[in-house]
Amino acid sequence: MTESLLFTPHDLPARWRRTRVFTFVDTTFSAFLPLWQRWRDDEARCDRLHVVAVATLNALNDPPSTDDASPLAAELARAWPMRVPGVHRLEFDEGRVVLTLAIGDDAEALLSKLWLRADAFQLHATDDPRKLCKSLARFAGDGATVCANASGPLPMPLRRALESSGFECLPAATDTRLVARFAPRWRVRRHEPPLPCATSTREAIVIGAGLAGCAVSSRLADRGWRVTLIDRHALPARDASGNPAGVFHPIVWRDDSVAARLTRAGFLYALRRWQALEDAHHDLRRSDAGLLQIADTPEDADALAAAIARFAYPSEYVQPMTRADASHMAGVDVARGGWFFPRGGAISPAAVCAAQLADGAARITPRMNTEVTRIAHDGRIWTAFDSNGGEIARAPVMVLANAHDAARLTGLYGTPTRSVRGQLTVLESSALDALRAPVVGEGYAVPLGADGALIGATYDIDDPGRDIREAGHRENIGRVAGMLPELAHSPMHIRAGRVAFRCVTSDRMPMIGQFADESAARRDARQLAGAWPLDLPRMSGLYGAFAFGSRGLVWATLAAELIASQIEGEPWVIERELADAIDPARFLLKALRHGEIDAA
Repeated sequence: MTESLLFTPHDLPARWRRTRVFTFVDTTFSAFLPLWQRWRDDEARCDRLHVVAVATLNALNDPPSTDDASPLAAELARAWPMRVPGVHRLEFDEGRVVLTLAIGDDAEALLSKLWLRADAFQLHATDDPRKLCKSLARFAGDGATVCANASGPLPMPLRRALESSGFECLPAATDTRLVARFAPRWRVRRHEPPLPCATSTREAIVIGAGLAGCAVSSRLADRGWRVTLIDRHALPARDASGNPAGVFHPIVWRDDSVAARLTRAGFLYALRRWQALEDAHHDLRRSDAGLLQIADTPEDADALAAAIARFAYPSEYVQPMTRADASHMAGVDVARGGWFFPRGGAISPAAVCAAQLADGAARITPRMNTEVTRIAHDGRIWTAFDSNGGEIARAPVMVLANAHDAARLTGLYGTPTRSVRGQLTVLESSALDALRAPVVGEGYAVPLGADGALIGATYDIDDPGRDIREAGHRENIGRVAGMLPELAHSPMHIRAGRVAFRCVTSDRMPMIGQFADESAARRDARQLAGAWPLDLPRMSGLYGAFAFGSRGLVWATLAAELIASQIEGEPWVIERELADAIDPARFLLKALRHGEIDAA
């Protein structure tokens, strides 16, 4: 694509000089490198450039050539994502240039599932553009420009579809190029696309210094926010985030469910963020031998092997394993076959938290040994209070990343979270001494080198006990022995145990995003009986990231990026239907739809 075709119709770079964030949507899969180069060359450039590129899965077949003379092409090639569907977020120039790749079987349908406010669109003309133009109208910011190119004469339906969707076609059009600007003369959409949180100061309070809170603090600090991070413990990562190690991997189902898609997105984004921390010389104590998942039954192993083949997942993402292959990979005998995640593994949650806080130290102020008992909003500012009613901190934005306390502080409808006690066991010596890689299934086993092996964990719902129990150790050993039979016949010594509490919801999905204004929703219950998530009134400046269950490592970084994107009015890092599935207001919305809430 020549520069005149790309920049002139959108009046670039002049237009991005008037905004902090500029978002460019590209369905031609060709605009990113020239846009990035022009952004770099412009001393008056916007602070952050977002490019959202939409394409089919085959577009990932050919990364940019590393032989290309452009150093930017080489950078893009090094960051090229795995060939799996979904939304991939790649960050360059210290996060100031962001490429969001939306990849699926039907690129046009996938575009309609995103959520963003766009300043410019670059398109290939289509024969039936009505659905496409409706998507453009949902996303267009004020004065957003559209440039559509065609190899032959432009189809007339495109002009009509744009005009009926609120775009004004401009005189710059030619036989093969159409240029338009969003200038609706009537209402063309039900909801306004995302806008930044309305605040004059870029200050935030984050409550909870575990995986979620540290990740949110880091992503906001990277965007220039000043963050007060509050936790009741003396140090970060003291609860479940303080376990000696945690496993991370996506999930593979027989169908590509919402849970599978969400976990894949979280896994891939976490790998990128962790790599950035490691490139900055932080030691995350991450294993590098992959992770093996043992199937519950031989039939499950066969079914998942068929699913992996059907979805054509690349071998760098997941590989089916026979029992013999899995035993060889693990270094010990396994009970059944399963599947292997080459990029999965184990990592220290506390090391991740420490690295994130160190990376954003200039903008993050920790307030440890401080318990928040109440929060309040005066219509503009959020304030956190201690048990004596004293003010701890105040800011226009607050993020609750404090597990069970988040639901308590906000009084969430229906008490949707529960506590799960998890006891871990550290074995000093056993048949697991030969274990080469983390193994998960009915339980999990993580080799710790000279420190033995970590196994676990119990799943004790609503059990508040913090004591270490022999019964819990026996349960852990029994679970892991069901995957690794030699453990049942090997002498072993238990070196230590640890109890931590996980926060879960009834649907086992996390709570991530902006809280609903439940008082307003109750008042308007009848009007909201058929509501969708975007219809709900929201609490200005209040967000949550909690109830991660046992998947905090996979979900925390994705949660942080989604919340930071919502606060900043940037393109969301996942499809809107995935965000709806983890919306903190989803249980309230369900009750409204079922008529379970009477108008206040």
